[in-house]
Amino acid sequence: MRADARKNRDHLLAVAGTAIGEEGVEVSLRDIARRADVGLATLLRHFPTREALLEALLRTSFDELTAQAGALEASGPPEDALLSWLRDCVAWTTEYRGAIVLMAAAIEDAESALHASCVTLRAAGARLLARAQAAGRARTDIDGDDVFALVMALAWVGDQRSLASRADRLFDVVAGAIVTSAARGEAKGERRLGAGG
Repeated sequence: MRADARKNRDHLLAVAGTAIGEEGVEVSLRDIARRADVGLATLLRHFPTREALLEALLRTSFDELTAQAGALEASGPPEDALLSWLRDCVAWTTEYRGAIVLMAAAIEDAESALHASCVTLRAAGARLLARAQAAGRARTDIDGDDVFALVMALAWVGDQRSLASRADRLFDVVAGAIVTSAARGEAKGERRLGAGG
C-alpha cells in the first residue's frame, strides 16, 4: 500500500474509532466519512462494508490483548494474570459501545471478518485460565468459552447506562467466582500482613 493510501486509511480508522466510541457501532458510515472530511465513496473504497471497517479497527486491539495475554502468561501469579487480562478485555470492549454484540455473533460465524480475531482472543484467555487451573488457582469446571462469555456479559453490563455503575462490583463478584478459595485466602492473608507491617 502506498504511503498516502496508508495515511488516509489510518486517518479513517482514527475517526471511526472516535465516532464508534461516542455513538456506538451503529454510527452511520456516511457520518464517519463526513467527520473524516472525505466522501462516502472514499470510505467505501478502503472499507467496503461496516464489518470490514470494524474488523480493521478492532483487530489491532484484539492483537494487543492477545499479546498481553502472552506476556502475562510468562509472569506473575497465574490467577493475577488471568484476572488482569479479563479486566483489560472488559475495559476495552466498553470503549466501543455495541462491539460486544458483534463479537458474540462473530465467534459463531466462520464467515465473519471478525471471526479469526475473536477466536484468537478466546484462545489467549483459555491459555491463561488453563495456567491458573494447573496451579490450583482457578476453578476447573469452566473453560475458555466460559471466560469469553464472561467478558461479553461483563462488557454488556458496562454498555448499559443504567447498570454501568455496578460494573466494577460485578467484575469483582465474577472474579471471586473464578479464582479458587485457596488463592483468595492467600491474597487476604498477604493484605493483612501488609497492613500489619
